Amino acid sequence: METIERIKSIVDSAPVVLFMKGTPQFPMCGFSSRTVQALQEAGAEFHSVNVLENPDIRANLPRFSNWPTFPQLFINGELIGGCDITLELHAKGELAQMVRDAGKA
Repeated sequence: METIERIKSIVDSAPVVLFMKGTPQFPMCGFSSRTVQALQEAGAEFHSVNVLENPDIRANLPRFSNWPTFPQLFINGELIGGCDITLELHAKGELAQMVRDAGKA
């Protein structure tokens, strides 16, 4: 349970947390890259975790979130989803509002 507790601590450490492959500066997959781009366009300040450098987190995050793929976006401790959901929210203009609201919480 130690890794699950660590994941929870990370999720709770910032209003917006992205678990991704690579880093925002150097994404290691297209889905992570597109998610970072959407967050940046929405004006989000976010904490990122490179799951490729954290095998325990990569293995256990799907159990924690009940979401099998990466990236995974959390806002105010709640799983928002992966790339497709993030891009859909961004296209509707909802992601920017969620990010603004997260900063106020």
